[in-house]
Amino acid sequence: MNWILLIIAGLFEVGFATCLGKAKEASGMEATNWYIGFVLCLGISMALLLKVTQHLPIGTAYAVWTGIGAVGTVLVGILVFKEPATFWRLLFLMTLIASIIGLKVVSH
Repeated sequence: MNWILLIIAGLFEVGFATCLGKAKEASGMEATNWYIGFVLCLGISMALLLKVTQHLPIGTAYAVWTGIGAVGTVLVGILVFKEPATFWRLLFLMTLIASIIGLKVVSH
C-alpha cells in the first residue's frame, strides 16, 4: 500500500509542476486558479510523502518520489507544452525509469 501511495504522491508532484507551467501561460483569474491547483497538489503530494516515509526508507521514498515527478513532468512537457522529444532526452528518461524500478526492487 505504501508504494501505491508513493506513486500517487509522485503523480501529484507532476500535478504541481504542470500547474506552474500552465500558470506561466495564463493571466488573471485563470493564472490564480492554476496557482491554487499548485498549492493543492503540493500539499497532497507532501502529505502522502510524509505518510509513506513512516514505513519506507527516506532515501528510497524521496528518490522514487522525485523520479516519478521528473519523469512525469518531462512527459507532460513533451505532450502538453510541446517540448522537444530528442533521442538523448528519451534515452536519459528511460535510464531514470530503470533507476526508479531498480530502487523498488532492492528496497525492503
